[in-house]
Amino acid sequence: MITLRKFKSALAAIAVLLLAAPFAQAEEEAGFRPLFDGKTLNGWVQRAGKAKYAVEDGAVVGTTVLGTPNSFLCTDRDYGDFILELEFKVDPEMNSGVQIRSEYTAEEKKLDTTRSGKPVTVPANSVYGYQVEIDPSKRAWTGGIYDEKRRAWINDLEGKTEARKAFKQNEWNKFRVECRGDSIKTWINGVPAADLKDGMTPKGFIALQVHATKKPEPMEVRWRNIKIKEL
Repeated sequence: MITLRKFKSALAAIAVLLLAAPFAQAEEEAGFRPLFDGKTLNGWVQRAGKAKYAVEDGAVVGTTVLGTPNSFLCTDRDYGDFILELEFKVDPEMNSGVQIRSEYTAEEKKLDTTRSGKPVTVPANSVYGYQVEIDPSKRAWTGGIYDEKRRAWINDLEGKTEARKAFKQNEWNKFRVECRGDSIKTWINGVPAADLKDGMTPKGFIALQVHATKKPEPMEVRWRNIKIKEL
């Protein structure tokens, strides 16, 4: 039998939980700041290819352009340890990604490490570094980590069934990326995806990629609610 005293205690406990929830949410959100103001591309610079970037309905819209290489809209400063959150929506026929801790070279550059153990040559006018993949294809590796212009795939989603199922075709999806020292972790719609230990690049810019295309018809990828918490 539930006594009046026990009933009052239970009500008090529920009240405490209800009151604590908003504070917990506020604490989790504390420290985040927007990287995109929702109106302009202030704070961003385009590098490498000549895909089109514009602002529309509070989102950055990237549009493919035939005959141009991979294009990147880059933050105008570098970030080291951070939590990045954003939403994206992508054409089902289009490959894209979000660069983190990335770099740019105006001239041809040789780097120390590749998959073959030999130096890799990065072409002039190239962005290189970690990319959180946006992959709407049947392979479904959205959230995996590709090393742009360096080592290719370094943390794919092979065997990670739940992460591969988490991506929603033709809908808004959410990324969470945590970089702490040599640890890089990603989530797609709240589901853990990549978990990488790699210390090659401790800091660099963040960039929104529009992949090169062979199709004359333009395709779009959109990003919104882009925010970061530096650690």
